[in-house]
Amino acid sequence: MLTFNFRGCGTSGGDFSIGGWLDDLRAAVDFLDDRSDVASVWIAGSSLGGALAVSLAPEDPRVRGVATLAAPASLRDWASNPVRLLAHSREVGVVKTAGFPSDEAAWTRELGLVDPVVAASKFEARPLLVMQGDADEVVSPDDARALADACPTSELRLFHGAGHRLRHDPRAVACLAGWMARQLP
Repeated sequence: MLTFNFRGCGTSGGDFSIGGWLDDLRAAVDFLDDRSDVASVWIAGSSLGGALAVSLAPEDPRVRGVATLAAPASLRDWASNPVRLLAHSREVGVVKTAGFPSDEAAWTRELGLVDPVVAASKFEARPLLVMQGDADEVVSPDDARALADACPTSELRLFHGAGHRLRHDPRAVACLAGWMARQLP
């Protein structure tokens, strides 16, 4: 198992960008795939990390399946107001470097690289677990339904009363552990 923080988060250096976070996720898959003690690569991602995992999986056959927790089905809202997104990114501390991004138009275009619903429709036979709290104040349960509906191999789990920090909900953690146990031989 590997856990990591995307660039700009926790103790990781760098600044948030969609392309950078996708590169971070690819690097994690590369790292695991290169290890002789890792039989297969599965990704569990929360919020935007889940949306990126869904988006990456169809392009990388090494990813055997994905589980999401409170993942948005679209980044259209962010793309519609990139100035607000950049200000929010600075406020929460995932963009720390003055003058970043050097090309705001390119930074904004990266948002269009991620379409989780389209990506979910390309999962083929790979499993997708979509977990969502019905009281999430950030991502609507409709997003979870859209992701699950797009993927014929998906399982949707809604958690009553759960908010956005689903990764801290013991029911979601137990659901993820049980799902992974069923996937692995």
